[in-house]
Amino acid sequence: MPRNKHSDDLDDDVPPKLSLWERLRYTMVKPDDPDSPAKKKAEEPTQSAEEIQDLIARADDKERNLGLIAAPVGAVVALLVSADLINHAKSLNQSTGVYQNLDFVLLGMAVLMLVTALLRKRLFEGMVMALFGVGIFNLHYWGFGVPFVIGGAWLLVRAYRLQQKLKLAGGSTKKSYVTPPRGLPSAGGVLPRPNKRYTPPVAPRKQPKPGS
Repeated sequence: MPRNKHSDDLDDDVPPKLSLWERLRYTMVKPDDPDSPAKKKAEEPTQSAEEIQDLIARADDKERNLGLIAAPVGAVVALLVSADLINHAKSLNQSTGVYQNLDFVLLGMAVLMLVTALLRKRLFEGMVMALFGVGIFNLHYWGFGVPFVIGGAWLLVRAYRLQQKLKLAGGSTKKSYVTPPRGLPSAGGVLPRPNKRYTPPVAPRKQPKPGS
């Protein structure tokens, strides 16, 4: 009996039957999706050493915006924390000079965050931000300190990964200068000039004869 075209289309839409082992394997391990972003990213061409050095030298817009937002927020946090500490010290009849100096230090670190963000210095921005967060965290204001620690750690990790990518690409951020040995041509291909000073040989002294 001939089969109609509609039944053939239905048979094509039916998925193939899987064995018990294949069902267990696909349940625990998801098969690779050719259109997944991770696979597309892996297939992208690698960056050259010069491109990676440009990325290391200057932070991108996302990292710069993070510092531009964190700097004024850090200044506000510094004022709030120092004001609370000063009020607490006054209630206990203690000296407030230490907390006033601490306020200046925290405000200075907030200014440094702003400067490093404007200059697009990723490593220094991450270091200042992390130190600011650790300082606030040590004052037992954990809610204010943790976001700065996370932001600074993120910047430091990005800087470290770029350094590792540069090593894999065969580049180096340090220049090494090697002095050529004597007698070999220098970098310009010119032999070193000989010394014009001449030292005449010294004649050996005559030993006196015995009995003279």
